[in-house]
Amino acid sequence: MSDSIKHECGIALIRLRKPFQHYLDKYKTPTYGLSKLYLMMEKQVNRGQDGAGVANIKINVKPGHRYISRYRSVEPQAVADIFGKINKKFAKAQKLAKAVKRETGIDAVHDADWWQENVAFTGEVLLGHLRYGTHGQNEIENCHPMLRQNNWRSRNLVMAGNFNMTNVDDLFNKLVSLGQHPKEKVDTVTVMEKIGHFLDEENQRQFGKYKDQYENPELSDIIAQEIDLKRVLERSCKDFDGGYAMVGMTGYGASFVARDPAGIRPAYYYVDEEVAVVASEKQAIKTSFNCAYDQIKEITPGHALIIDIQGEVKEVPFIDRLEQKSCSFERIYFSRGSDPDIYHERKKLGQLLIPQILSEVHHDLKNTVFSYIPNTAETAFLGMIDGLEDHLAKERKKAIMDGILFEQELEELLTFRPRVEKLISKDVKVRTFITSDDQRDDMVAHVYDTTYEVINKDVDSVVIIDDSIVRGTTLEKSILKLLDKLSPKKIVIVSSAPQIRYPDCYGIDMSKMKEFVAFRAALALLQERGLEHILDEVNLRCLNALENGTAEEENFVKAIYAPFTDDEISDKIAEIVRPKGLKAELSIVYQTVANLSVACPDHLGDWYFTGNFPTPGGNQVVNKSFVNFMKGIEVRAY
Repeated sequence: MSDSIKHECGIALIRLRKPFQHYLDKYKTPTYGLSKLYLMMEKQVNRGQDGAGVANIKINVKPGHRYISRYRSVEPQAVADIFGKINKKFAKAQKLAKAVKRETGIDAVHDADWWQENVAFTGEVLLGHLRYGTHGQNEIENCHPMLRQNNWRSRNLVMAGNFNMTNVDDLFNKLVSLGQHPKEKVDTVTVMEKIGHFLDEENQRQFGKYKDQYENPELSDIIAQEIDLKRVLERSCKDFDGGYAMVGMTGYGASFVARDPAGIRPAYYYVDEEVAVVASEKQAIKTSFNCAYDQIKEITPGHALIIDIQGEVKEVPFIDRLEQKSCSFERIYFSRGSDPDIYHERKKLGQLLIPQILSEVHHDLKNTVFSYIPNTAETAFLGMIDGLEDHLAKERKKAIMDGILFEQELEELLTFRPRVEKLISKDVKVRTFITSDDQRDDMVAHVYDTTYEVINKDVDSVVIIDDSIVRGTTLEKSILKLLDKLSPKKIVIVSSAPQIRYPDCYGIDMSKMKEFVAFRAALALLQERGLEHILDEVNLRCLNALENGTAEEENFVKAIYAPFTDDEISDKIAEIVRPKGLKAELSIVYQTVANLSVACPDHLGDWYFTGNFPTPGGNQVVNKSFVNFMKGIEVRAY
């Protein structure tokens, strides 16, 4: 039912803060860092299954030895594929190290210098990335980390990120104005080249400062120690518009993670004597390093976590902060629900829906069965049941205080529990939102299975909670037809997220307006009520703003929804997704934006629901998306 959302990408950075020999001695393995990176990536695999990549940098190796290693994969199990190859490399190296000991007496197995000089992926800085291909083909060239190479070690840059920029054209043109010839007009390339350009300039600045004081190769070491990554980020990121958590590793061993000024994309870090680590989700850090949750910090929006060549860590501002609008979809759907804060927030989302649900079933809980789909909605379902229990507790108290009850009535009142069943389950292990559009309808009809003989036919209502309803395709083509076979009196589909009305442009694959069932509902209502002129008026305003360069100032598409209440939109959605021949009554219930703010008070990024974009580029994207819709053009608007 969350049938067109692709996740944001995932990042994992580990810096070993002690010499490599320390980990070899303490943990009896040269793969301590790699093992931790693997675990961090597996714990975030929910964030990206279209591909993965790993990169590693050795800090103190002599010239003539490779110091950057990288593997990428687009295999179905990309993380396992990458680490399987790395493990083979280490298994071969173990045999070689034992042979060295037999032949020379040198204990290569326990010698960090030998490992770093002879084996790849034995560096102190490790970077992992999990990719969801929101746009573009799923090819290995599109997988992070990206590498910008140079013979000067301090000019090398390895980058990966969880980001989307709204102003790719502007960034591309600025690169051209700097004299570059970018190979592609995509945000991954433009971001890396922009940062790389100013890293080059910083290298040159330090070269000019110290060239008369030192000779090579000492000069190269001085440059590496003096490079100001904060300055590099200040100069390169000042005109970025988008949501981002960008990780960069320099060839000399320093690294950074830069977070966008509105805090749209998540980034968390943990530091102890042995490691400094960064990930997209707290749970990945908690599980991998067994630290306390309060030891895991959030990178401040508009700040960068910089880990220098010595392994010292500091958080510094690099761009002016905006009002914080962290992505609420992280809390509703993307991040793992085992994070304690997210777990409680999702339960709260389910609990807050109770008044709307009770109204739809006319408070007849005796003849109502509650369930959920997909598995990601389970936590919201638990919250919904908690909310029902709270409601029943109040009803019991009220009934007892209002008057004397007969024994049978009192027993029924005290023993009644909400009816809970597992009604729908996935029968095919395929993610419906990964298929191409022309395959989707055929596949979704066969993905789910249902449980029979638990519904009182033509008597019971069925309430199914989902985390979000975007297209409505799975509802129409599969879920509602399956539920109708159970012969319920009424079907109530509940979304723990509000109505998705506007495209996202900061990392989630929700870019074509006509695919949103809420948008289709608004169009239908405009037509029914003779308000089609609003479409032309909005289109004209968007066109004029785009032509005049003022499209960033206002979201004109809000006018499409303005004539209607949320309930009117929801009722029309129910009509749109209702399959032909459905016998049961049907209602669609959406979370309110007000309740979303109550449940997730620290993650108020709600632009997909409200149209209140956190950066100017968001307004331009939504206005351009609407113009594309009116022209019948199905392309990305950013």
